[in-house]
Amino acid sequence: MSRISSKPFPLTRAQGRSLWLRAQRLDARAPFGGGPEATRLAVEHLGYVQIDTINVIERCHHHILYSRIPDYQRAHLQQAQSIDKSIFEYWTHALSYIPTRDLRFFIRDMRQQRTQPIKWYSGVTKQELRKVLALIRKGGGITIRDIDDDVLTEKDHLWASRKPSKRALQLAFYSGTLTISARSGMVKTYELMERHFAWDKRPKPASERDITAYQLDRALQAQGIVSLDSICYMNAPSKPIVRRLIDARVRRKELVPVALEDAGKTEYWARPEVLDAPPQQPDEALVHILSPFDPLIIQRKRLQFFFDYEHRFEAYVPKEKRVFGYFALPVLVGDKVVAAVDLKTDRENRKLLVQKWNWIGRGSARTYKRLIEEELHRFERFQLAGVPNGVILDAKSVVAEAILDDDAQALIRAGR
Repeated sequence: MSRISSKPFPLTRAQGRSLWLRAQRLDARAPFGGGPEATRLAVEHLGYVQIDTINVIERCHHHILYSRIPDYQRAHLQQAQSIDKSIFEYWTHALSYIPTRDLRFFIRDMRQQRTQPIKWYSGVTKQELRKVLALIRKGGGITIRDIDDDVLTEKDHLWASRKPSKRALQLAFYSGTLTISARSGMVKTYELMERHFAWDKRPKPASERDITAYQLDRALQAQGIVSLDSICYMNAPSKPIVRRLIDARVRRKELVPVALEDAGKTEYWARPEVLDAPPQQPDEALVHILSPFDPLIIQRKRLQFFFDYEHRFEAYVPKEKRVFGYFALPVLVGDKVVAAVDLKTDRENRKLLVQKWNWIGRGSARTYKRLIEEELHRFERFQLAGVPNGVILDAKSVVAEAILDDDAQALIRAGR
């Protein structure tokens, strides 16, 4: 029977969690297939893939894709960005890979940066900007390492660069004059946007109305069941206009209000076809070791509500105050977060080191031991792919030693 109705449709938290996992494509082993094309499909479905500099294990953009593409290779992302040009880099709630088909929804932001740059780059002079643009127009794409004649300046904030040319490149990037045509680790190659995409004419910017619809549709596609907070994550000023669009779609019966168990006053919505889809039982043999920047993890309050798990990102927490560890990764088994494992890749000795193991789930950790061991082996092979020489660590022995007894589990839960 169709769920189309203006009355709230009742859902349990478990059912809502299932819808979210399905939307995130974490309920299947290879939801996007394989090969380079899978990378484009994954980014287009998720809407964005966050980029971050932390390199304790593989950087999060590769990790997020690996979690949904079993045969993912780093070269696939490079191909999508630099050869196929089906993705580009820009700011969502953080610097991210975004589908090129969606670029028009960001042109207004780019234009605003030209007249009202964020304070980090407001001090860039016209002379500094002309210098880097002239170099690129004449010689093609450049990295900051190609500029060695800067007179260093003092930093005016924590994340600033002392190189005026770097600030100029970043301003030109955020204002849409330049794009990042290639990336090697965190070293970015800047190129003229028109030349990179081989445009005859720059795409027309989306209207404010279209941008609002895009923001809502992106959340619906990647989250399945949405709240105003989850749609407008890190963009609170957009809430009023998004709410008006939601109400209009409810009136047109394109969205259904959802009465979610234990949600209190928080309102949720879903598309009727999502609620019409037959319920699925979680695959308890499916294991994902997730990045703390994964779209499933990054919205901490939403994660805690649906999974009863409060993730702690402790890279910036003093060592003595850490509970889960410097770079703990949530371990998802079926539809439950059962552990948080603090991992570190020792590239020189070709080892994936388990720094700390925290059991989160209810019941015995030994229930999941074999499944997690197998996934750690696979995760290690991905981590060390392309690293020469050496012998891969036996992850089984590490996991076996890290499994906690019942008393230790109780202490950790109490300590959270």
